[in-house]
Amino acid sequence: MRENARVTSSDRGDYQELVDEISELLGAPATLENRNFELIAFGAYDSEGDLDPSALDPVRTRSILTRRSTSAVRHWFEGFGITRATGPVRIPRTPEAGVYRGRICLPVRHRGVVLGYVWLLDYDPGPTEQQLAAAMLVTGRIGALLADEAQHGADLTRELRAVLTAEPGWPRDMAVAELRTALGVRADGPHTVVCVAPWPSADPDDAPSVRTLPGARALCAIPWGTTQQSLVLLVGLRSTDTLTPAVSAATRLLERAAAPGPPGGAGRTAAGSARGGAGAGAGQAARPEGGAGGTGARSGGAAQDAAAGRDGGPGRSTGGGSHGGVAAGIAAARTGLAGLGTAWAEASAAARAALAEPRLGPVAQWAAIGPYRLLTSLPPEAAHDPALHALLSPAHRELARTAEVYLDCAGQAGRTAAELGIHRQTLYYRLSRVEQLTGLDLDDGEDRLLLHMALKAARL
Repeated sequence: MRENARVTSSDRGDYQELVDEISELLGAPATLENRNFELIAFGAYDSEGDLDPSALDPVRTRSILTRRSTSAVRHWFEGFGITRATGPVRIPRTPEAGVYRGRICLPVRHRGVVLGYVWLLDYDPGPTEQQLAAAMLVTGRIGALLADEAQHGADLTRELRAVLTAEPGWPRDMAVAELRTALGVRADGPHTVVCVAPWPSADPDDAPSVRTLPGARALCAIPWGTTQQSLVLLVGLRSTDTLTPAVSAATRLLERAAAPGPPGGAGRTAAGSARGGAGAGAGQAARPEGGAGGTGARSGGAAQDAAAGRDGGPGRSTGGGSHGGVAAGIAAARTGLAGLGTAWAEASAAARAALAEPRLGPVAQWAAIGPYRLLTSLPPEAAHDPALHALLSPAHRELARTAEVYLDCAGQAGRTAAELGIHRQTLYYRLSRVEQLTGLDLDDGEDRLLLHMALKAARL
């Protein structure tokens, strides 16, 4: 078996034990983040005296809850030279940025390369030089573990991508065999696939670390359409009865995808960034960046349509149920890797459904997308039935929306009129216009089925 199989036996418990060891050595709670300021583990130090309440500053609390820091926070801390340091670095307190206590940063290095940071709250009189030296020895062990796991993760990324992009048959079987070897005993356990699309960046450095996602085995980027990317995650499960780890991972990825970019974006401040997501040892000076906001309003039926998740109308996805036009899909749970190609198709289809139908998102499970399980398997031309060509034109968008709501309400005129906020006579007039444009009879079951399917397919 390859060397990587040895690495897979390590998990976050190793990091937790090492962080707890540092916490005991220094007499203060420590946290471990990777070099992208994503939280890996945090220690709880048990002492007889209570810690200063200011230890729970907004920066530390937010970091532990969200498990990552903003780009602004990262750049601010790197300004103290932590990427070049080979020993402890003290960071001053910055109350205006929500950092009420100073920090001590212990860079985690392996063979001269910084791979992460251990942070602890500074205190009076603070750790001795001997204590810090002992803690730095532990960071060396953490660095070796991070280096091993980084190499392992890179290999799994390539192998997962190979499985998902290989042609069915023996090419995919060979790729699955390679991935199975890399995963070792975990390959035979329960798992699922998560697809987040469209992922906002094709840069691998913009993807989160596998270590920061619950149950993650591997992740990779796969083309989404002709110009965009999707992020695909293989998630290990405790059983096929629950997808909780996959839902947690999908939610975290959506938060990452929707996170604001580097400093300078509208409506943000540096201090706000620090309070919103700095690492447990992170903060930044307050520096206003400006911004503007605006409000909008709807009235009548449009507001009700928005509440019902139909604001975009057939054939036009608004991403109302997604994080800034990004959604996640989760495949059905399965055991073993033989069905990985099918799982990827299910996760991708669920993400498409969540983007097309906001009420399904932002995280949609394959088992819960109903008719979209069939519709997503249809070829694109299926959405262009000749009977609906005129109805789906921009000039008749309101009629198409009316027809879809009517069919969603099982043909009940009273429910449809109430949901659209129109009079029944107006509804009847619109439905007659739909029949004229399509040549379909809304009293005929097969015609209604064709119309309903075509309207839903148009969203995709």
